[in-house]
Amino acid sequence: MQSSGSGWGNGLLGVIIFSGSLPATRVAVGDFSALFLTSARAVIAALIGVVVLGLLRQARPQRKDLVSLAIVSIGVVVGFPLLTALALQHITSAHSIVFIGLLPLSTAIFGVLRGGERPQPMFWLFAILGSATVAGFAFSNDGSASLTGDLLMVAAIVLCGLGYAEGGALSRRLGGWQVISWALLLALPLMVPIVIWTWPSTWSGVGAPAWIGLAYVSVFSMFVGFIFWYRGLAIGGIARVGQLQQLQPFFGLALAGWLLHEPVAWSMIAATALVVACVFFARRFA
Repeated sequence: MQSSGSGWGNGLLGVIIFSGSLPATRVAVGDFSALFLTSARAVIAALIGVVVLGLLRQARPQRKDLVSLAIVSIGVVVGFPLLTALALQHITSAHSIVFIGLLPLSTAIFGVLRGGERPQPMFWLFAILGSATVAGFAFSNDGSASLTGDLLMVAAIVLCGLGYAEGGALSRRLGGWQVISWALLLALPLMVPIVIWTWPSTWSGVGAPAWIGLAYVSVFSMFVGFIFWYRGLAIGGIARVGQLQQLQPFFGLALAGWLLHEPVAWSMIAATALVVACVFFARRFA
């Protein structure tokens, strides 16, 4: 029970940190190209990971771990950041909530395929109900759409779910922060040339919000959040703890209401209550 509680606690911290990722990306791509933002955040996070790995004298991963680390890199270091950055050039961050609401289901599916988990049938019922609730709430609050943006987000969700599940399974042996650090380091030889190639010709047009967005997605979304998230998945179960992602859109809206003074509708409170109930029952039947 203590391990389960720790898994859920770490997972919740990860979700709270990730909840600011899409709004920060939306702000950053206003002044940075999607390729530069993706590569720059990976390079900055990789440098942090290298320092931490060196200071704590971590042993190198085994050869058998390289394939899993490559999958994590493709999913969460390159795939999800790049595809969401491209998508957010076509759709609003609010509209992207539709797809983030499907991420727990994607993670659970890959948790079965890659993590060897076998949730009970009732788990899938509540997982689908929770995802449908989030998607329905998002559609009711944002009617904007773009086929290009939507397809990019679907691809991003698939890759992210794969990266989450693979990283969660690998964290059982290597540790959460070690997995994301080594995955970032593995992607570094690819990311550095892209940073150089996409380097802005001038910085005069880059505003403070874009810099803040880049800093957030580099330090928190790309590194700190994964320390808690992968630990939570490893301890509490990929499919089970992954359902906490259903709360991510609502945390984002709550932050918007607090920091940006945007109104919080009663429908948000009602949808949040239903999602919390789905997470509770999904945890019970996982």
